[in-house]
Amino acid sequence: MAKPLDVDELWIKRIVQSVNGLEYGTVQIVVHDGRIVQIERTERRRFETDSAAGRQLAEAKPPKR
Repeated sequence: MAKPLDVDELWIKRIVQSVNGLEYGTVQIVVHDGRIVQIERTERRRFETDSAAGRQLAEAKPPKR
């Protein structure tokens, strides 16, 4: 039978810090022998792909001479 997971206040704070500010992505908690040993955060960034994004990019470029 698996050991019960022991999570103290320090690990709770670390997990909350990893999740805070994350708009798209994952937080993965790695457990070995009933103890948290690692937290992995993978953040995804999404960008607009419609014509509005293309217009913004064109407006940002200086005019050709």
